[in-house]
Amino acid sequence: MLDKREVQTGKRLYCAAKRGQDILFSLLALLVLWPFMLLLALVIYIDSPGASPFFVQDRIGLNGKPFRFIKFRSMVPDAEKKLHALLDKNEMDGPVFKIRRDPRITRVGSFIRRCSIDELPQLINILKGDMSIVGPRPALPREVKKYDDYERQRLYVRPGLTCYWQVQPRRNDLSFDEWLELDLKYIRERSFATDWKIIFKTFSAVIGMEGE
Repeated sequence: MLDKREVQTGKRLYCAAKRGQDILFSLLALLVLWPFMLLLALVIYIDSPGASPFFVQDRIGLNGKPFRFIKFRSMVPDAEKKLHALLDKNEMDGPVFKIRRDPRITRVGSFIRRCSIDELPQLINILKGDMSIVGPRPALPREVKKYDDYERQRLYVRPGLTCYWQVQPRRNDLSFDEWLELDLKYIRERSFATDWKIIFKTFSAVIGMEGE
């Protein structure tokens, strides 16, 4: 088990510098990418008229604190209502729900997921301090309710836009326990070298369209 106090106080200089880096790069990315993001929002709206191009959802962040998570909508507008009918088709173990060829995913949604560009609005979450560029992916409240003490270690650091799991080949074939161990590996190894290694691998995964 990780020592929570050591995790959160043992690397103060690194954490402070990382927060500064998050603010700088998320702000620069938003300034550069906003025309593309605006165009993408318009394409999503045209694909599903009358629905918001953004999907906002409660997620769990640092120390179990909930926040409003933002991404481009890649599913039909009533996707959450249709989830219950699909639960028996879950292909992941543990508290996470994932299935291949999810019937709720739209035409545009399938493309932006493969490219991982549905995640771009999370730059706003990073700028606000809800998330970091690198860290465990933020979990849903219903998932965290099922966590045991070992699994709750994922919440010792800010969730991230990308992580070790995000850059794994065929990441959705990994079990939840394997995903968890990758997150704990990151928490143990946190450093600027580790962060940038993951960031560069993320660029490679995006270019290779290795997303869901």
